[in-house]
Amino acid sequence: MNYKDRYSRRCFLRTSALAGVALSMGAAESRRAPRILLRGSWQSVNIGDIGHTPGALSLLQKYLPEAEVTLWAGEIGHGARELLLKNFPRLQIVQGSLKDGQPGAPNLAAAWEWADLLLHGSGSGFPASHDVEAFLRATGKPAGVFGVSTDPISGITTAPEGNTLARIRTQAAALPPTHLSAHYRYVLDHVAFMFTRDTISRDYLQTQGVKTPILEFGPDTQLAMAARDDAKGLAYLQANGLEKGKFICTIPRLRYTPYHKDPARKRKDTPEAIAKKDEINARTVETDHAVLRELITRYVRETKNKVLACPEMTYQIALAKEQLVDPLPADVKRNVVWRDTYWLPDEAASIYAQALAVISLECHSPLIALQAGTPTIHIRQPTDTCKGQMYPDLGLEHWFFEVEQTEGGQLWSRIEAIHRGPAQARDKVKAVMLEVEKRQQRMAEALRAALPRA
Repeated sequence: MNYKDRYSRRCFLRTSALAGVALSMGAAESRRAPRILLRGSWQSVNIGDIGHTPGALSLLQKYLPEAEVTLWAGEIGHGARELLLKNFPRLQIVQGSLKDGQPGAPNLAAAWEWADLLLHGSGSGFPASHDVEAFLRATGKPAGVFGVSTDPISGITTAPEGNTLARIRTQAAALPPTHLSAHYRYVLDHVAFMFTRDTISRDYLQTQGVKTPILEFGPDTQLAMAARDDAKGLAYLQANGLEKGKFICTIPRLRYTPYHKDPARKRKDTPEAIAKKDEINARTVETDHAVLRELITRYVRETKNKVLACPEMTYQIALAKEQLVDPLPADVKRNVVWRDTYWLPDEAASIYAQALAVISLECHSPLIALQAGTPTIHIRQPTDTCKGQMYPDLGLEHWFFEVEQTEGGQLWSRIEAIHRGPAQARDKVKAVMLEVEKRQQRMAEALRAALPRA
């Protein structure tokens, strides 16, 4: 081959290569951003349910920043909508329910058509599993699940007493492999990934032989919520004389949430079921909160510091006063601040971040505290399903209790240790959150892999 021929060949190859690059660039430019429809925001009377969604959105923003996200929201009152749009101004929100397995509203139908993937957010009992099934059947598009619980025992046999996590795990392990309903089996055989926020749920589904290619422990998305309202939080702390590191937060809870007392809600339980739950609440409310009152008393008398009695749900505003404040001795009560208004998770996070510790009968305030870097204790009640298993799963056995097996002195021993070594306690929280972040990254990787290539 002479020089001229070699030159011509080089020019051809170079031109071909440039053309290939141009084609590749054109393809890259024409490839649109992935589109994710996030199903979440189950209710707004609970800052935990509010916080699931900004947590999931934070994960998507961190690990899939190029993605476009639309929220298919359940209930976003009490300022939840404003919180979301303040922190995620590009977020689109749709609402609506299904009718005969199809979207019942035009905007929801458009969101189904628009989406590349449906992502179910964190919640108890896989709350929108029927929506996931309908989406899978109607669209043929992928779906996946972030951080839910599927308690195989408590949802079947209500156990107001003695229903510990150990009991649930033992009973779940004894269930036959045909126990899972046809509905759940279809969904879990067809979703691209299923992350459960506790290992009891994961192990149960493994024994049921579901076919999803990814079935793993993945933390509740509340643990990713980075939203803060420091201005409002600081103003509240200053107005109530709560000094950084010199107060603890305590959150009450009834064994059954009294949804039937909310006139805005449609009553689902029968009058007989409501009467039974009210009877159980009346029978257990005193003993459940006695352990918290004993802790409050010991903490105030031993440290001379303050306590904030605050809510996770709207009904707990009154409950905190009735059970955590009013019965206290006078010398203790004057050091206890009662939060007499509801709040959003961003303000709660800002206040929890300044506390020595958060001690809660509710499950999600401790998660907000952990994300804020604050030590926390969760006290589980027998009616609260298996989601509390997430705390031992995160390595927090030392800060987890079953209420019927707990005395106030035990709680004080943990808080006294945190009081004497706050830096060491916060280092423990940091170590836990490093492991949480690794699992969150794994969840995001599974999501990215499930997205169809545009």
